[in-house]
Amino acid sequence: MLIAGFPAGAWGTNCYLVAPAAGEECVIIDPGHQAAPGVEEAIARHRLKPVAVVLTHGHIDHVASVVPVCGAHDVPAWIHPEDRYMLSDPEKALGRAIGAPLMGELTVGEPADLRELTDGASLELAGLDLSVAHAPGHTKGSVTFRMPENADVPSVFFSGDLLFAGSIGRTDLPGGSHPEILRSLARVCLPLDDSTVVLSGHGAQTTIGQERATNPYLRQVADGQGAPSAPRRGM
Repeated sequence: MLIAGFPAGAWGTNCYLVAPAAGEECVIIDPGHQAAPGVEEAIARHRLKPVAVVLTHGHIDHVASVVPVCGAHDVPAWIHPEDRYMLSDPEKALGRAIGAPLMGELTVGEPADLRELTDGASLELAGLDLSVAHAPGHTKGSVTFRMPENADVPSVFFSGDLLFAGSIGRTDLPGGSHPEILRSLARVCLPLDDSTVVLSGHGAQTTIGQERATNPYLRQVADGQGAPSAPRRGM
């Protein structure tokens, strides 16, 4: 298994390229702000052939490069229908203007081939099996992707902005809901094995076991302890 990840752009959003091995087909997860050069560098370094882009949600820091990346490699993108509007109207998704300097660098709109994700779907792409879970709370259309455990690699969970190392995604932007993200944590994250590797939309790698033991939000939904304040990290 090959997973090449890097933080991109003004918000340090993690973009991932996932393939069975170097020299094979790959899936690109969340090519955000200024991610295209990093995507191309990883493709060249590992001799990869992209077959699809999949998006954990529609915020501009996760989707800003989807049009150029899909166009350069003639591949489709996948997004949940409740976040689709954000591709064409990113400022509406934030409830405020992004700002002229950043907007001048963005290619706003939908890629030529855009497909919709559904809860419980299984995407078979590039020799990979990605299980989709709808996980609203950060946005209405937030999803996660999980790859099953195999003989050599533990299960890998691409959590987007649902779960971070030590925290969760903010819920104060349009479409966000703190009670809803807590329900998503309980439904999507708590059933996962402790060995599951968590690769989130921002920050460092962690595991479900580590977060179950130390993340105040996951502990809150697991055992009903006092609720921490809603976070306001990132976008």
